Amino acid sequence: MRVITVAAAQMGAIQKEEEREEVIARMINMMDQAHRANANLIVYPELTLTTFFPRYYMEDLLEINTWFENDMPNASTQPLFKKAKTLGMAMTFGYAELTSDGHHFNTSIHVDATGIIVGKYRKVHLPGHSEFDPTRSFQHLEKRYFKPGDLGFPTYRTLDGIFGLCICNDRRWPETYRCMGLQGVEMITLGYNTPSVNSQKNEEGRAKRQFHSNLVMQAGAYQNSTWVVGVAKAGDEDGHDMCGGSVIINPEGEIVAEAKTDNDELLLHSCDLDDTIFGKKTIFDFARHRRIEHYSRITSQIGVKFPPKS
Repeated sequence: MRVITVAAAQMGAIQKEEEREEVIARMINMMDQAHRANANLIVYPELTLTTFFPRYYMEDLLEINTWFENDMPNASTQPLFKKAKTLGMAMTFGYAELTSDGHHFNTSIHVDATGIIVGKYRKVHLPGHSEFDPTRSFQHLEKRYFKPGDLGFPTYRTLDGIFGLCICNDRRWPETYRCMGLQGVEMITLGYNTPSVNSQKNEEGRAKRQFHSNLVMQAGAYQNSTWVVGVAKAGDEDGHDMCGGSVIINPEGEIVAEAKTDNDELLLHSCDLDDTIFGKKTIFDFARHRRIEHYSRITSQIGVKFPPKS
């Protein structure tokens, strides 16, 4: 058995005016709770350190850059790293990254129990749009503020297992899970900030949004025989409701823990990485069953190409 006690740390709303230090204090409080419950890995959401700022249209680069982190750790996050190291707890969390050469990414990192960054991922599938769209009920400007990730879908060894990271909209794309599945991934940690309403289809409310969120994560877990820890931002951020619904999903695709509130909430579950072995050796034994000679369309084509009309 290779058991990891995971704490999925759903974050309640983070308002636009909240300082990084206030958010870090909340994260540390949840880490203390997780430690008292004997967790050894805590997973936080996408863009954990701030409100979901892509809902705001900005033109001034200096204003945009205030939402980004130039270094990690930095003065604001150092207390979080220090606490994790003191408690001997690994963690993953998301943030807006500004690189030394001026590139902006939506990023997530995995920090081991000694405080060392052992995994890093930059969001590949950016949703939304790049210019102000008056037809939407609210803006979703990730394509304005971030570049698509340039690290691919790496996996890495830590906690006696094989781990991977992805972020929010990545969870809706099967390629995300399969790229990591082909590297033997045993646990994917996945942070997200999902509005309760679709800005282009307002009748698609929370229930449908949550259904789709769970659907894709459960399918990804089952089809690659991996644990998936999906951790949300929740609650009312400056009048914009986030759907929450954090989950821990086992390699059979079953939800084994699920958030019940829209607040800071900790989900705890003991995850045995050996539970991934059966699926990887049977129905999803890729070496025996994959037929890559028929898959070239997946990487050679972007948009839809319809068959010819008769």
